[in-house]
Amino acid sequence: MNNSDYNKAEDAVNKTENSLKNAATDAKWKINDLADKARDYINEKRNNDEEASQEDWLDRVKANISDTWEDIKDKADEAWEKTKDAAEDVKAEWNKKNQLKFQSYKYFQKNGTFL
Repeated sequence: MNNSDYNKAEDAVNKTENSLKNAATDAKWKINDLADKARDYINEKRNNDEEASQEDWLDRVKANISDTWEDIKDKADEAWEKTKDAAEDVKAEWNKKNQLKFQSYKYFQKNGTFL
């Protein structure tokens, strides 16, 4: 197996890592925004002369988190598939190279010379 194959696999892993980091950062920002949104919710209810309730607020948060979770899950699934595919490619190449070495060794044992 040549360095190019290893580099491709390493690049796929690095891209996967960056993708997950970006998804986590996006989620962190969304969580940090919740405090601002809570203030906005309370002010909106106050301006409309309505009572702010925890249940109503949590329903809004749940809808937002559900969307965020779907985004993270999609990124994680994508990262998993890319990494799995790269690992399978590396494994197949490794097996192919080792099979060729094994066949050459068997040929050497039988004929006293390498292929």
